[in-house]
Amino acid sequence: MEQPPPDAHELTVGQVAARSGVAVSALHFYEKKGLIRSRRTTGNQRRYTRDVLRRVAFIRVSQRVGIPLTDIRAALAELPEERTPTPRDWARLSSAWRGELDARIDQLRKLRDDLTGCIGCGCLSLYHCRLSNPGDRLGAQGPGPRRLLAGEPPRD
Repeated sequence: MEQPPPDAHELTVGQVAARSGVAVSALHFYEKKGLIRSRRTTGNQRRYTRDVLRRVAFIRVSQRVGIPLTDIRAALAELPEERTPTPRDWARLSSAWRGELDARIDQLRKLRDDLTGCIGCGCLSLYHCRLSNPGDRLGAQGPGPRRLLAGEPPRD
């Protein structure tokens, strides 16, 4: 791939893909969803400012920890356009998600601990298990993994 000159202010979609490790199709998807922006040349080719590389990295990391695209888009809307966000900008955004991430971590720990306990009893069945769910009493509370749903403590 041809490298842009160090003073180039804009990158092609191929250059952004190569630098970010994201497929061109993903960049098009991010643009369609309003996560990144490009301008079109007179030949209808996309051109991205260099700050899009940080935005793409932020999108990828945010997705990896489970942040929905709508939340990512809202966070990116708070950043200044066409300049690389400062460490202070990133700290503000990440602190807004800290509580949600802590809740997810707690939920994953509970899942890990409960799963280990269930497998340890030997029956491998949550429906019939006399230890975890005698008489399927949790089934009356609704569908899904009642004990593991975030924010919904089990009602015994």
